[in-house]
Amino acid sequence: MVSPSPFGEIDFDTLASGVRGNHRCVLLRLHLVLADHVCAAGHILKTIILGQMLSLFICGTAVTSQYLAEQFQVNTPMFQSFINYSLLLLVYTTMLAFRTGSDNLWHILKQRWWKYVFLGLADVEANYMIVKAYQYTTLTSVQLLDCFGIPVLMALSWFVLRARYRLIHFLAVAVCLLGVGTMVGADILAGRQDSEGSDVVIGDVLVLLGASLYAISNVSEEYIVKNLSRVEFLGMVGLFGTIISGLQLAIVEHREIMRIPWNWKIALLFTVFALCMFGLYSFMPVVIKVTSATSVNLGILTADLYSLFFGLFLFFYKFSGLYILSFVIIMVGFILYCSTPTRTAEPTALPQAGSTGLDNAGLKLEENDSETPAVTVQFPREEAVVVSTE
Repeated sequence: MVSPSPFGEIDFDTLASGVRGNHRCVLLRLHLVLADHVCAAGHILKTIILGQMLSLFICGTAVTSQYLAEQFQVNTPMFQSFINYSLLLLVYTTMLAFRTGSDNLWHILKQRWWKYVFLGLADVEANYMIVKAYQYTTLTSVQLLDCFGIPVLMALSWFVLRARYRLIHFLAVAVCLLGVGTMVGADILAGRQDSEGSDVVIGDVLVLLGASLYAISNVSEEYIVKNLSRVEFLGMVGLFGTIISGLQLAIVEHREIMRIPWNWKIALLFTVFALCMFGLYSFMPVVIKVTSATSVNLGILTADLYSLFFGLFLFFYKFSGLYILSFVIIMVGFILYCSTPTRTAEPTALPQAGSTGLDNAGLKLEENDSETPAVTVQFPREEAVVVSTE
């Protein structure tokens, strides 16, 4: 339909078609934005669920260890770690042994065996130091100082993994640490701070060293899982962890093992501990691959709270509403951290010989622009037109 107007003839069909096209474009943009928000919300929910599954595994190891210590006077952290590393060896190192090509066990050992020796040593000693610290310092100190691993982990991720954080990430970490402080306050009010310990300074140093070694292990795990493979990480940690923990076990815990009053209850507790620890080690690389080591460590801060909830029934702990508050605060900080993804800095390319370098790149472009010659085009009617490439 065409209608005359002071501005000429107007084709209303064409105009309506254009309006409909713009309307579709707006709807499409809204759909894409909505889909993006739904995808982000789904990723956050997935991260929360995965993180809490890891917390439950850690809770299982803590509860079984405490039950062994309080009910049967069994304190064998290195023996318990040895069982876990042996399971990793049997499952994942065996898988590597039957692989072919560059993923084969022998090829990996030839290429980077010494790196996995240090990784296995860091992982074994981190587990041992944290458990050993309970003999010297208080539960409160262990819970607070164990959080030292998070800033160490962020610093290592910055330099090793080139992770770049935003202000919201630092605020989220602060919120999570506030939740831990609330949990420690609830422990003190509930009378769970225990005794002063035999040597607080030694215990605190052990916690700080253990937290730092955990950070090194987690950053290495993230790098290996995202750049190599999950099976390689678990297989190598299982191999060297078994060797290192076995040697240390023979030196420091052989007497404690001989004194264990074995029965079906103790055997069941060791089995549950081993399965929880094996599940934690097997499942954590999966979570780290879709998130990050820092995100995982923030998510598992709730593990102590799950242990406390179980302790209400098993060890008759006193309940405090601050436990619920601390759980909510930690989860808010965790969600806040996951709401904004971190960036990865691109590696800076070194300038080649004879090149201007990165710092002078903009200046060189300006020089090229100023030196660009004009192009003269000659048409058949002998009219010259000057065209600048600017």
